[in-house]
Amino acid sequence: MMAAILPVLLAVLATMVHAALLFALAPGLMGVVSKMRAWALGRRGAPVVQPYRQLYKLLRKTTLIPETATDAYPYWPLACFLSVSVAGLLIPSFVTGMVTAPLSDFITLIGLFALARAATMLGGLETGFSFGGAGAQREALFGVFAEGALLVTILTFALIAHATTVDGIAVAFRDGHIGISVSLAFALAATLAVALTETGRIPTDNPAGHLELAMVHEAMLLEYSGRYLLLFEYAAMLRLMVWMSLIGAVFLPFWMGRAGDVLSWPLGLALWVGKLGGMAVILPLFEISSAKMRVFRVPEFLGVAMLLGALAAVFLFVAERIGS
Repeated sequence: MMAAILPVLLAVLATMVHAALLFALAPGLMGVVSKMRAWALGRRGAPVVQPYRQLYKLLRKTTLIPETATDAYPYWPLACFLSVSVAGLLIPSFVTGMVTAPLSDFITLIGLFALARAATMLGGLETGFSFGGAGAQREALFGVFAEGALLVTILTFALIAHATTVDGIAVAFRDGHIGISVSLAFALAATLAVALTETGRIPTDNPAGHLELAMVHEAMLLEYSGRYLLLFEYAAMLRLMVWMSLIGAVFLPFWMGRAGDVLSWPLGLALWVGKLGGMAVILPLFEISSAKMRVFRVPEFLGVAMLLGALAAVFLFVAERIGS
């Protein structure tokens, strides 16, 4: 009986370690990205631990509620934070085969991302503030194209891995010797475009910008403060780590550990940290070498991502038909 229970216990332990690392390292990852961007611009930049200090500062600040807010005002930050947190628990980081592996379906993840986006939009509309409404409108428009691009990209993963869960795709790509293909390159480009939009990074949004007319994500949070703003900010940090972990699990699943094999955990953990570090360096370099798009150009950008995702699925389907 012990032999049958041991794999389950290891899967539970791996899930707990994954959750602890996810919530503990998300602010640090944001700090590394900000630090690398400052260095790339020739500045000293804030210390890597600055996001932790910012969260602690918000925790101690007084929470102000606008007079025009409804009773639902406190629930939108919590809904956004919980949605992103659940998505993070479903996506494997350094091991596959966690307890949450069967639930890591891409459709579920899209729903969780959409729920977090909807909560942020409703939070921006809560007080009737003009900039919050403008940001919510832009976020809704971007979300339609981002979700569409991600949906068509799933077809490529399903055709190659014969699975729709992130864990199943990671296992298939890790053990199946998939290799490099045009379809995967198109799928990667589409996924990166969606990830940049979901995380509010350049070229779709500028997290460091403070021009109200051009802000998207930040415009919806202008009326929040204290612990409510903390939840939104923490959710943004988690979202960045979640998307980096998703890209690493799908496109760079090499040498990921197995939940039932404790000896494979150290290598998987080291490589996961290395993937995050590499992406934390590449992202700022990409941002400083490109400019933020105008708002009306973002749908075109995401439309190209949707087209690339569709082409990836079509090319793969045609190749399989010709091969058979």
